[in-house]
Amino acid sequence: MATTRKKYTQKFKDEAVELFLASDLPITHVASNVGVKAGTLGNWIKKYREDNPEKFDTGQQETVSVAEHQRVVAENAKLKHEIEFLGKVSAFFAAKQQ
Repeated sequence: MATTRKKYTQKFKDEAVELFLASDLPITHVASNVGVKAGTLGNWIKKYREDNPEKFDTGQQETVSVAEHQRVVAENAKLKHEIEFLGKVSAFFAAKQQ
């Protein structure tokens, strides 16, 4: 049994993609609303992004030096340790007041 593939106009595809981009809904919801499969809409979105890069933020990401990264990781570890310590101190004084 042969099945025929549906053909969609480029305008329909672009409008479906723009509907997805304008909403906060998942692809599956938008795809079901326009009557296509989620994978199909995903392919259209990918192609739309490739064809219209000016509509998306494709700027260079800022690079961080290794030293800066290590400094931030060390600071994060220190802050986690302080939070853990303060939790223990709070529990100690709460137990002591009872």
